[in-house]
Amino acid sequence: MGENGDTEIIEHHVDEEMEKKRILLRSHGSSFMESVTPSERDGHSSTQSSHRLLAYSDALISIIATVMILPVAHTKVQDNEELKESLQVLLTTKIAVYLMTFLIVTVAWAAHIRLFQVIERIDDCLALLNLACMMLITFLPYTFSLMATFPENILGILLFCACVMVLGFIQAVIVVYGFSRPFLLNDQIQVSENQVFYKHHILKVIMRVPIMCFFASIFSFIFFQISYVILAIVIFLPYISQSLKWCRSKAIGQVEETPDSMMFYTYHPNEPLSKERVEAFSDGVFAIVATLLILDICEDNVPDPVMVQKQYGGSLVAALQNYGPEYLAYFGSFATVALLWFVHHSLFLHVTRTTRFMGLLNTFSLAFVGGLPLAYQLTHEFPRNSRNELEAIQISCVIIFFAGVFQLAIWVAALFSERETLHPYVRYGGREHAFMLAKLALYPCVALGTFFLTCILSKFSASIFHLMEITVPFAFLLLRLLVRGGLALLRLIFCPDGPETRSALEEEEEEEARMPFNTMIT
Repeated sequence: MGENGDTEIIEHHVDEEMEKKRILLRSHGSSFMESVTPSERDGHSSTQSSHRLLAYSDALISIIATVMILPVAHTKVQDNEELKESLQVLLTTKIAVYLMTFLIVTVAWAAHIRLFQVIERIDDCLALLNLACMMLITFLPYTFSLMATFPENILGILLFCACVMVLGFIQAVIVVYGFSRPFLLNDQIQVSENQVFYKHHILKVIMRVPIMCFFASIFSFIFFQISYVILAIVIFLPYISQSLKWCRSKAIGQVEETPDSMMFYTYHPNEPLSKERVEAFSDGVFAIVATLLILDICEDNVPDPVMVQKQYGGSLVAALQNYGPEYLAYFGSFATVALLWFVHHSLFLHVTRTTRFMGLLNTFSLAFVGGLPLAYQLTHEFPRNSRNELEAIQISCVIIFFAGVFQLAIWVAALFSERETLHPYVRYGGREHAFMLAKLALYPCVALGTFFLTCILSKFSASIFHLMEITVPFAFLLLRLLVRGGLALLRLIFCPDGPETRSALEEEEEEEARMPFNTMIT
């Protein structure tokens, strides 16, 4: 049933996209081509799809966001040091830098998504301008590291503000250039009569951040603490702006009027985000995290030939036996990363539309996924049955718990507007609803259970943790059978006389599944 369900889901997505293209071509194709001048048609022939440019940008940004965990993961804690004290130092410096950098880079990535939801086709000029944006975005983590390492030196603030201001200027140039060549814009804006309004609205939103960074750079010479406050406001500006708009609407009872077709740059939690780009960025983070794990193995667990010859008589097998805990930690960590990706893939297979709020929850989940190399380092760093080992394993459980619970939160958020965001199979009451809930809740429940078990049975903490990593893959294989058995048992206990009702519900679901996907959404 699972394979048939996935096949039907894929077919529905394909049918929906084909139907959208047919409608757009029928309704707007002829009128738009009539409005385009011959010179614009010649220019239109030199345009290209933005698919590869966006894929390159997503890959670059995901790498920059994730590799900032390396300074944290490679921090060495001596056996005679208390891990708790060392973590207090880490939390105030390196971990804070990683989390803030991840958040800043993902905010820039979300702005990039919105920009290229408006501009769907590119030419050589836009491709070069985008490369300039990527250069500045990839430099942002370095400036933030300077700010964290030298908080009282204004050079880090000035570099960060300068990068953001130039980035905003380039994005504004992209918007002006795109609206000067309307065939580069998305179909919704191409056929609209409000293009001037859209351009001014988008420019106003884009230039807010550079203007605030300009004031932050000015205050850095006067009272630099205010600069940090302004930069914090910049990071959370979309949510502050939306909160102020909501408060104003409640107090005054008026909402700013905008054309109904304006779907982008609204800062509304339900503002659409490109599902494909969210998936591509997430895949990039998971792939990089998995790669960082094996890089540590290659760097730290290859014995020196001279040592092998002197201490082990030339026996490489005997030398590698000392690295047994590291190999076990690697395979367990890789399985965790892979299965979290599997859950993420299963979730977004059933998601039909992503929103800004779902993207925010996805960012938090990916930030904790990026912390898994730290968990890998900690789980084999300390002597067996030591206090540091117990705390390291509990930290790993916390990282895995939050990485999984934010994935569950994405699905819960999608359920509030399930007709627009979810496939019928996983909506409340759908055939796959209980199975999807079990799949998303498995890692949070297992990580939480492991955490409390290690508190009770501290002497066996390492064994419990590695047993969890080994058994979870088998739990995923048996999960469908366990869910079906559990549902059957619940029906038997609470609804012993309900087979007729259940069959009627199944017939209704099958009838709904046979309907065209775009008809159900409408």
